[in-house]
Amino acid sequence: ALEFRLAHMKNNPRGAAVLKAVAERSGWGNKDGKHRGLAVTYGFGSYVAACADVTVSAGGELKIDRIVAATDCGTAVNPQQIEAQVEGSFVYGLSTLLYQEITYKDGVVEQQNFHTYPSMRIKDMPEVDTLVMPSGGFYGGVGEPTIGVAAPAVMNAIYAATGKRVRSLPLKDQLQKA
Repeated sequence: ALEFRLAHMKNNPRGAAVLKAVAERSGWGNKDGKHRGLAVTYGFGSYVAACADVTVSAGGELKIDRIVAATDCGTAVNPQQIEAQVEGSFVYGLSTLLYQEITYKDGVVEQQNFHTYPSMRIKDMPEVDTLVMPSGGFYGGVGEPTIGVAAPAVMNAIYAATGKRVRSLPLKDQLQKA
């Protein structure tokens, strides 16, 4: 998976750099029994990548153990704020992946507010290890782009753990959340 992505990034050194950084920091390729998945994208002027470590029990219970994320937003004005934005963006990306959906009953949306449209709680949030990798020369986004790698990284890790692709979201209908 890493080699495949890097082979397709020959003309994208910044994208390749964030991908290599998360692979290295996460222990990608180690034979340590962990199930990992990678994702990389370019969005809002930034290059971002993530590696998710997951555990899937024999009964289908999912636990997201850790996320390693790297962001090259060009010029890093406030690295501590960038780290906080990246970590917070995983709340949105993982919430959408795990439970969020809009349903209708009699032509009316059933979800009214956060009490009926769940967001990930602190107790369920995995550790997020953030790498800020400014390369200079531009100003890119720092929160929104990372949302785009949350679900694919976890889905690829689920595939590594089970050998099966899940093709429907949210995961609450596919796997049990631990």
